[in-house]
Amino acid sequence: MKDAFGIPQSLLVLGGTSEIALATARRLVARRTRTVWLAGRPSPALEQAAAGLRALGAEVRTVAFDALDPESHEAVLGKVFAESDIDLVLLAFGILGDQAHDEREPVSAVRVAQTNYTGAVSAGLVSAAALQAQGHGSLVVLSSVAGERARRANFIYGSSKAGLDAFAQGLGDALHGTGVHVMVVRPGFVRSRMTAGLEEAPLATTPEAVATAIELGLRRRSETVWVPGALRLVMSAVRHLPRAVFRRLPV
Repeated sequence: MKDAFGIPQSLLVLGGTSEIALATARRLVARRTRTVWLAGRPSPALEQAAAGLRALGAEVRTVAFDALDPESHEAVLGKVFAESDIDLVLLAFGILGDQAHDEREPVSAVRVAQTNYTGAVSAGLVSAAALQAQGHGSLVVLSSVAGERARRANFIYGSSKAGLDAFAQGLGDALHGTGVHVMVVRPGFVRSRMTAGLEEAPLATTPEAVATAIELGLRRRSETVWVPGALRLVMSAVRHLPRAVFRRLPV
């Protein structure tokens, strides 16, 4: 169960090598979290992530999980929940893709959509049902400001995040009053492996800053978290720009 400050004792990370997820896990372990499950494709990186958290004092287990295999999600995640209650599920997997390449190769574009949206819908619903069955817990979904309005430069990725964001909001409404809390996190440009080599956008942030915002959001039981917070006002203005004007922006 969570403590009086909303910090979970147990954490399940879907996307166990995500830099944002691991920064969040480190921050939570430093506070109170003692049990961590890292779900992802088996790899040296996953084992290295687990070892890093163990060094901080957490009990860490890894589980083979593939976002692109939704048929396996119920069985894989069911085994985790069968072993113990999970206070927090952090849905953190996703891929950026390559916009120019993916426009030319629709199969690649579909992989972005299937990972970021279809896989997340499956894993999100399975996790939500398990949290509801145990009667408590939080589901934190890593969305993106890219989903607020599709940009020419990354509309394939942006559209997948728009779908994910809408799904997570609806799921939160569906679970209201059940004891399960859903929180959508909308970071801007995050300096990470995924964005390495890309031109940095204004109001860029770090995995550690996102982790700090997630912890604060959990304490407040927020439904939506913007990182940095100023993006909320920025994106409100961007959403309402006439399309003809938006097209001319260097985005």
